[in-house]
Amino acid sequence: MQTTQDIQAIDTPIHTPTEAATMVLKLGYRGADFSGFAAQPGGVRTVAGELYHALSVFLHRPVEITCAGRTDAGVHALAQHVSLPVYKNELGLSGSTVKRALNALVGDDISVSEVYRAPAGFSARFDAEARSYRYRIVEGWTRPIMAWNHAWWLRAQLDVEAMDRAAQALVGEHDFKSFCKAASAIDKPTHRNVMSVQVARIEEAGEQLIAVDITGNAFLHSMVRTIVGSLVEVGTGRREEQWISQVLAACNRRAAGQCAPAKGLVFAAVQYPEGSFEPWL
Repeated sequence: MQTTQDIQAIDTPIHTPTEAATMVLKLGYRGADFSGFAAQPGGVRTVAGELYHALSVFLHRPVEITCAGRTDAGVHALAQHVSLPVYKNELGLSGSTVKRALNALVGDDISVSEVYRAPAGFSARFDAEARSYRYRIVEGWTRPIMAWNHAWWLRAQLDVEAMDRAAQALVGEHDFKSFCKAASAIDKPTHRNVMSVQVARIEEAGEQLIAVDITGNAFLHSMVRTIVGSLVEVGTGRREEQWISQVLAACNRRAAGQCAPAKGLVFAAVQYPEGSFEPWL
């Protein structure tokens, strides 16, 4: 659990030797019991809080970490990437030892899957070229079993082909102000580049699902979930396909559909320039 001492360590300037390299962690987590990724005061459980504690115990020092993309409360991840500076005396650590130690120090809803070494100055956030998310939907009146905790059970029939066609209006560089949390867009840039969107039927663990896969250079607060909620308006027939283009042009959050529930969203992948890091052996 994140303590007051941990928060103070985070907020206090850290005086350390010169950074020798960057450690990059690839991790996943089930978001249900976290109040998002970012550390928060007051004993609130967050992914960053768990990692701060585990890394500071293992490395015997305060740490500063940077993530590829912050996730909201309840959102899951399969391929979150986190970077932190390491120093000369830590270069001899074994990657397998780091992975085992961190997995032992965090809760069982976090899993560190890979440890990489990158040059000094590498940032999991600023060096990322693209991020990918998947949103899962279960349609109809059959209650999901295996997908219960990571899909939106929508008691309706959806026209997946219409949703996919409508989604193509979002591809490219646009102002996505209509699709982000209004308060988070005040005096901040809201242009983003969406590289691809696909809506398709899939099967996982014997259950039929609908997956919305979206890749972009970066995303605004609640952007993917609001896009999904808006595409559902098209899928149910309440809106025409061209309505998505109208929402995009409006640059007004009130023009879009609902924000889909957090539990259906998974941070699926991050893309970095080739050769950015290598396995920490």
